[in-house]
Amino acid sequence: MNQSEIKKFLESFKPRQSRTIVIVDYGNVEKWKLSLSWKVDIKNLATLVKNFAYGNQSLRRFYYGADYGRDEKSTVLTEWSRSVIERANMNRFEVVKKRVKYIHNLNNKFGFEKKCDLDVEMAVDLIKLHENYDTVIIFSGDGDLMYAVRYLHETYTKECFVFGARDHVGREIYDAKNEGFVTEVLYAEDFEYRLNNQRFWP
Repeated sequence: MNQSEIKKFLESFKPRQSRTIVIVDYGNVEKWKLSLSWKVDIKNLATLVKNFAYGNQSLRRFYYGADYGRDEKSTVLTEWSRSVIERANMNRFEVVKKRVKYIHNLNNKFGFEKKCDLDVEMAVDLIKLHENYDTVIIFSGDGDLMYAVRYLHETYTKECFVFGARDHVGREIYDAKNEGFVTEVLYAEDFEYRLNNQRFWP
């Protein structure tokens, strides 16, 4: 999409802003920097999201793995994790957080790896809130939600759009588009001027 096409696309959502749910899988979005060479800024992400879902904060949902450090008894977030949650709250996202697990792994140079999977939480919320929206916007290239998206499309005729980075979109998402229960796959690269805090907005 060029900037003119993006403008038309965003304008097309104005009539349905109050009936669109946005799912931000921040753990997946944060990894887009590996192929984009820039990081998606939460403030700019929130501004873009408001083009789709405006008004009801519970429909702008931000899923995040909260890091309390390696001590399983710790109740204090790491400074970075706390700052992410604060920025998400400040930008009027409904934050859904889950504790990160530290998994022992001798093959990792640190001796452990962090893991936090929020797919179940996202799928349950999509189904639980289905009466409040008609359109789904998913910011994640992970295809694990496509089973829930198919169900929502077939059972409640929900329309779905997926945002991902071109090198971080699962095969399941393209299959879902080919089968008709994902309307369009959109790419962060095309929206760089709105998502990259290194650039000025036009």
